[in-house]
Amino acid sequence: MLYHSDLCGYCWKVRGVIDDLGVEVELRDIGASRDHASELREARGRTTVPVLRRVDAQGQSDWMPESGDIIAYLRSTYGQA
Repeated sequence: MLYHSDLCGYCWKVRGVIDDLGVEVELRDIGASRDHASELREARGRTTVPVLRRVDAQGQSDWMPESGDIIAYLRSTYGQA
């Protein structure tokens, strides 16, 4: 899941890489949904975006902030666009 905002340029960069790689990622716009913003604030203590939330097969999740780190993870995991 990518927590993002349509007003965030860094979010647009991450979304561009997601599109280029053809990866299916659930988009959670914190500006359009108070629930998404609350989830992010509860987990991280703030609503700074972009943040990628990864959930493993056991239901454990981790939160990856920083657009550069997210892009590097996506490219190394899903290939170069």
